[in-house]
Amino acid sequence: MKYRISLFFILVFSCLISLGQSSMRVDANLHPENRTIEISQEITYKNTSKQILQEIYLTDWANSFRDKQTPLAKRFEEEFQRNFHYAKGDDRGNTQVFSISNQNQVLNWSRPEQHPDIVKIDLTQPLFPDEEVRIKLQYRIKVPKDKFTRYGHGRNGFKLRYWLMLPSVFQDGEWQFYSNKDLNDLFVLPYDIDLNLKVPKEYSVISDFTKVEENITGNTKEFRFSEKNQVDTKLHIINFSNFKTIETDKLNIITNIEDGGLRPEMKALIVDRITHYLDFRLGEFPHDNLMISEEDYLSNPVYGLNQLPSFIRPFPDGFQYDIKLLKTITRSYLENTLMLNPRKESWLTEGIITYFLMDYVEKFYKNTKLLGSFSEIVGIRWFHAADLKFNDRYPLLYLNMARVNLDQALDEENDKLIKFNKNIANPYKAGVGLNYLKDYLQDDEVINKSIKEFYTQNRLKPTTTNSFKEIIAKNTNKDTDWFFEEYVGNNINIDFKITKVKKKGDSLRVTIKNKTGKNIPISLYGIKDKNIVSKIWVDHFVEEKTVSISAKNVERLALNYEAVIPEFNQRDNYKKVTTWLDKPIQLRLLLDIEDPYYQQIFVIPEFDYNLYDGFTLGPKLYNKTILARNFNYKIAPKYGFKSGALLGSASVSYSQPYQNQELYGVRFGLSGTRFSYAKDLYYHKVSPYLIIGFRDKDLRSNEKQSISIRSINVFRDRDVLNTVDEPDYSVLNARYNFSDRNFADYFTGTFDYQVAKKFSKVSVTSKWRKLFLNNRQIELRFFAGAFLFNDAKDSDYFSFALDRPTDYLFDYNYYGRSEDQGLFSQQYIEAEGGFKSQLQPAFANQWLTSLNGSFTLWNWIHAYGDVGLVKNKGSKAQFLYDTGVRVSLVQDYFELFFPVYSNLGWEVAQPDYDQKIRFIVSLDFGTLIKLFKRRWY
Repeated sequence: MKYRISLFFILVFSCLISLGQSSMRVDANLHPENRTIEISQEITYKNTSKQILQEIYLTDWANSFRDKQTPLAKRFEEEFQRNFHYAKGDDRGNTQVFSISNQNQVLNWSRPEQHPDIVKIDLTQPLFPDEEVRIKLQYRIKVPKDKFTRYGHGRNGFKLRYWLMLPSVFQDGEWQFYSNKDLNDLFVLPYDIDLNLKVPKEYSVISDFTKVEENITGNTKEFRFSEKNQVDTKLHIINFSNFKTIETDKLNIITNIEDGGLRPEMKALIVDRITHYLDFRLGEFPHDNLMISEEDYLSNPVYGLNQLPSFIRPFPDGFQYDIKLLKTITRSYLENTLMLNPRKESWLTEGIITYFLMDYVEKFYKNTKLLGSFSEIVGIRWFHAADLKFNDRYPLLYLNMARVNLDQALDEENDKLIKFNKNIANPYKAGVGLNYLKDYLQDDEVINKSIKEFYTQNRLKPTTTNSFKEIIAKNTNKDTDWFFEEYVGNNINIDFKITKVKKKGDSLRVTIKNKTGKNIPISLYGIKDKNIVSKIWVDHFVEEKTVSISAKNVERLALNYEAVIPEFNQRDNYKKVTTWLDKPIQLRLLLDIEDPYYQQIFVIPEFDYNLYDGFTLGPKLYNKTILARNFNYKIAPKYGFKSGALLGSASVSYSQPYQNQELYGVRFGLSGTRFSYAKDLYYHKVSPYLIIGFRDKDLRSNEKQSISIRSINVFRDRDVLNTVDEPDYSVLNARYNFSDRNFADYFTGTFDYQVAKKFSKVSVTSKWRKLFLNNRQIELRFFAGAFLFNDAKDSDYFSFALDRPTDYLFDYNYYGRSEDQGLFSQQYIEAEGGFKSQLQPAFANQWLTSLNGSFTLWNWIHAYGDVGLVKNKGSKAQFLYDTGVRVSLVQDYFELFFPVYSNLGWEVAQPDYDQKIRFIVSLDFGTLIKLFKRRWY
């Protein structure tokens, strides 16, 4: 009897909370042989606004895969995701709409401009407030391959998400619709659904919908699902199910997330703990089941853990599975209940997820280190990274972006964030910010209470972050406006320093400077032997503020000592009181994470290679850490094992970033090097420089500009038996660079001016590359250079080169810069004339123009051709050309050039053809890193 009464109230409650929502009935029939789903759908839409509606918008994100010109395809291009562009047309997906009607009356529909995955339906009659309209749809979707977004058709069947047409949200007087950009941020309100699904009988269907019925008729299996207040329509229709249902008294978790071989009882304990934790921190989840898949996790993993091979387990048993599951469950928990616009206000959801991750680890894994058990290994434990707790990763990864001047505001729209910020930095910054606010309020329960109150008040209802702001303000007497206006609302860096300390009686008068003007509070500590003696919070101020703190037992003063605040630079946060130095000096081996308590110097072995010195090895003393910093120095002496000489380099530089303006940064410095340029002959290069960088305010744009001025001073050994042209010289070089490097459209341009005692020259270089929809690529490069005067005509050392520049500025990474025969002479560097064949005249002491081009023959094989005019003093301009085949394994990084026909005739038929083949091989680690960073930055 009690059970029936409880069930009755549950049903009544379910009906009440679903009032005013859309409902739909769906009949879907899967045809795996052609990856299509036939769908008959009836949507009952209720106008819950106070306005009269003339049209309704539906999301149709299945159609975002239809071709290479959708917003989704362009997003893939922006992040250099090649597989969608090069995929077969049949691998992509689409939607084919057959009819849209209302009570057997055909409705006009269209797709808004630039939104091919949105359907606009024109209503025949106005829809007044509180009225309903019933719309019937007949359509077919083609399921894309899962290699693009992890959802779609794969080896084990179909993993579906965003496959149904759903009503968009009408909010604040307008329709809130936007296109799919692989951000997993569809904005819909809860709806009731009845789903009839037909699949071949060999398939299983996994879902968190309530299964009402399952029947098998012949070769067809038919399912009926029903669910109220649903937000996501994830389904796995698969041949083999590796999903397990873990039941708890709070929630049933249906999951196939990799568990690392954990025992079932341990997995059950972990899931039970997570569901109880979320129930305690948030409140009751409105459904019985929650499905989370490996695809859900991999779409937003615990970065760092996801890079570890499965056989490496540096953390306690179950830790990795626990944290993976916690993050994925929490995300699904919130996404299915908290109706914030995820494209515009995702920072709060992301912040709560990160805040819970930090709180959970502090609660259950308090002593877990960032490197896990690796922290105890001899050698590794000497690093400061080994001292860091697991939760220290969050401010560290956020500060990575702040230090390279790529930080974006938390309230920036999702699709305007660069990938690293969207996936990592901004979620971590938001979570760290909530922790910062908790520390400032000096009451652990204010934030916890406010999050739970916000959740329970707004569960399954449209809401905004303003509601959370109001709840926070209600629960504390302290001013919290600064958090939403300054911390969330802009991306200005946080940076403070102590400028003056004066002892007055038993107190210390401390003057603090706000270096960036971000109007937020800062914590001030008294420190003795690295222990906290006292702590106060200094309320927000803009310029300078003087406060008093007790001098008792204080050895040093420190701002933000516990690093609760994600401060841009903590290295200037210390001031001495009774010690000789503000910070002790510390010598560290290898690259490390900076420890702001110390003045650190790092030492790392460094090696290099060239033909004349052989392998070079030596210590590098420097101050650069994993996080970028403004002031850098490096001293790197080396020993050449082949030359037997002392070699090396040294440099010092300072960078000044500028936020939120086209002037992106200014860097100036001085560098010097000494290496061999031929056998037993050495060059010394000293170069002061200034670089001014410009970047589009839209950080997703790859458009960049720079102006550089430098003085290159070269001194080379003389040798009677092997004389060189111009052994000593100085060149003043001014250069303007423009670049807009994108996957499908690539353009760079350079204007270069050089002046020296014996010559002055100007040159222009431009390169354009276009990838067409048919996967054909064309590339054109133009170079034109001319001497303004040239008193070094007896030598071609400063001349323009047709195919292999002399590199008198020592800018290029030649492996054998003085070689004129053998393998190293065949290294190709795209500069000046850019020819691949070695033709005569090879140099121009008056002017040179060239045009280099290539186009796709098949996949990564291209045909190339070069034409040019070479003009030397006292002779007519000569026309030169070459053609051949270019094998582009990794464009601009690993390529081979096979000459075919040129002024020399058929080169393939000539002797020693193997010596004519040219190659590009990039072994520079920094250059290779850029290849992978371009997706994220």
